[in-house]
Amino acid sequence: MRRIFIDAAKCDGCRNCSIACMQAHRTDGGTIYDLDLTDPNNESRNHIVRSGDGRYTPIFCRHCDQPECAMSCMSGALKKDKETGLVLYDETLCGSCFMCVMNCPYGVLKADTSTKTKVIKCDFCREHGANPSCVMACPTGAIYVEEVQG
Repeated sequence: MRRIFIDAAKCDGCRNCSIACMQAHRTDGGTIYDLDLTDPNNESRNHIVRSGDGRYTPIFCRHCDQPECAMSCMSGALKKDKETGLVLYDETLCGSCFMCVMNCPYGVLKADTSTKTKVIKCDFCREHGANPSCVMACPTGAIYVEEVQG
C-alpha cells in the first residue's frame, strides 16, 4: 500500500501542490495556464497553513490505517479499501452530515464551496497516473509517497 507523507520542514509554502490538485480534478479539460483559481468547482483537496512564526504546514489526507472519517460516516460514503489502503469517497451515498469533517484528525476534509452538499477529499489521483499530482508538483520533496505494510 502507498501513502502520502509530509516533511513540513521542507515546505516553502509555494502551493504548487494545491494548484496541481486543482488542475488534476478540473472538469473542463483546460490546461494549467487557464485554470481559474477562483472557481469553486476547481477546489483543491489539500491546503497549506502558515503559522505565526512563518513556517508552513501542508494539510493532506493521510488515508489513515484507522480512518476516523470513514468510521464516523453513517451513510457508508467513506470506506477504507483494504487492497489499496485508500479511504475512498462515494458522493452518491453521502448524506451531507459532515461527521467525517468533524472527525478528521488532520482537518483535511471539508464541504464543497459551491453546494455544501458533498465532501472534498483526496482520491490519490487514482485516475491520473502513478503518483498523486501534488507529489509530482512539489519542488522540495515535502510531500512524498512511500510503500507501507498493510
